[in-house]
Amino acid sequence: MTARAIIIGAPRSGSGKTSVTIGLLRALARRGLKVRGAKSGPDYIDPGFHTAATGLSGVNLDSWAMPPSLLNALAAQQADDTEYVILESAMGLFDGIPAPEGRSGSAADLARLYGLPVLLVLDVSGQSTTAAAVAKGFATYDPDVRMAGVVLNRLGSERHRKLSGDAIEAIGLPVVGAILRDPTLNLPERHLGLVQAGEYENLMAHLDRLADMVETSLEIDAILALTKPLEPSPGDFADALPPPAQRIALAEDAAFTFLYPHVAMHWRKAGAEIVPFSPLANEAPSQDCDVCWLPGGYPELHAGKLAVADNFRAGMARFSASKPVHGECGGFMVLGEALEDADGIGHRMLALLGHSTSFARRKMNLGYREARLRADCPLGPEGTLIRGHEFHYAQMTATGNDEPLADLADGQRNPLGPSGYRRGHVSGTFFHAIARGA
Repeated sequence: MTARAIIIGAPRSGSGKTSVTIGLLRALARRGLKVRGAKSGPDYIDPGFHTAATGLSGVNLDSWAMPPSLLNALAAQQADDTEYVILESAMGLFDGIPAPEGRSGSAADLARLYGLPVLLVLDVSGQSTTAAAVAKGFATYDPDVRMAGVVLNRLGSERHRKLSGDAIEAIGLPVVGAILRDPTLNLPERHLGLVQAGEYENLMAHLDRLADMVETSLEIDAILALTKPLEPSPGDFADALPPPAQRIALAEDAAFTFLYPHVAMHWRKAGAEIVPFSPLANEAPSQDCDVCWLPGGYPELHAGKLAVADNFRAGMARFSASKPVHGECGGFMVLGEALEDADGIGHRMLALLGHSTSFARRKMNLGYREARLRADCPLGPEGTLIRGHEFHYAQMTATGNDEPLADLADGQRNPLGPSGYRRGHVSGTFFHAIARGA
């Protein structure tokens, strides 16, 4: 079975494409269809909602961070033994970075590469027939990116729907959905994006409400008729991040959540065993594991609890005395001496590295990153080039005296200087690894 697919795009973040995507995924799954989600770019939260809505794993497809062969392999994996793939754009459909053709990180790259149609979600609040000018701009901006249909979002009335919809259909684009304004359908957000799927007490009830909205407001059969086969060129996993060891102790709870689905999936496929533990439950990594991985997440929201997790602290000290430990972003913050929370209260952390961080002194750091490792670590051997992403508000308040882990550049290879730290068996960085560079 080869899946048929469509891209859900929009002019900008906040247009409603995530609610449309999740609602459509859930509605199709409730119909008994085998459907998977995918997310363009490096967003690590939305794939969790895609997985919850369908019961099948979501994935990121990132044309900048993933070499073409890996991108094709992951796209083929999503399409295999699946009826439909719904691919959600990050930000605006054409938003990426200046890069060689097809490597900008935008969802438009994926539309061109795989010949997939786009379902354009337009927030038409505050406008009516002007929505047709926006739609026409999308339809004509790039002849290799085809707008197949439009969903009108945040309509105020039936008259509003008719004015906007008639104008758009007059330029030759079908309107296949019209959603009335309903703030109760909005997904809650915080500083790094949506509140994560795993934190909802009534997640499935909310997903079903979105599916009910889609059933009522979208022409689902017409949307399915717009889909095209997803048939990537042959690819492979040669540039995927290899498992750092045979048995991986993985911190996993509300403070440690940001591990890309494709990374964990490849580790398991390569024969590694992932052994989760919860620092918030005062658990330590199993001493029979070969490496410990602290992923990103929200330690700044749980700093007080982490500070008094003595069994976790002692277990990490024992483990790191003889085995590798790596932390990404939030995990990196916890490896340091101290973490200042949003109220400016300092909390002791593991002190396995010498830096300290603050969430009270916030400044957004966001963008693609390319890292050249200065030493062997769980990310790879010295000299390895890694591509990934940085997204955090915390700031370094003390640097300590540890050796840098990598030399960092931005997405256009402009040098950013040394990044992260290493000491003994311990390493960490604000940088989230996605794939090996190529």
